Amino acid sequence: MSKPTIFTISAIWDDEAAVWSGHCDDIPAAADASSLDELLGKLSAMALDVLPDNHPGVDPASLYLQITALREVEPAA
Repeated sequence: MSKPTIFTISAIWDDEAAVWSGHCDDIPAAADASSLDELLGKLSAMALDVLPDNHPGVDPASLYLQITALREVEPAA
């Protein structure tokens, strides 16, 4: 089993556009999506697509993506 390789996705909620905007400098990739799950799916596909060129020694089976998400707290009603 290969040692896990973890790339961190930084995501922030854009209230005006109603989307999560995320990027990962290690891949490199950026995307927007209406949910964190959708964002993870988009960036996962991008990561696997560019992995051979940007990280040739990394086994795709050992790749993990971690999301750090930032969203403003909504005040209580």
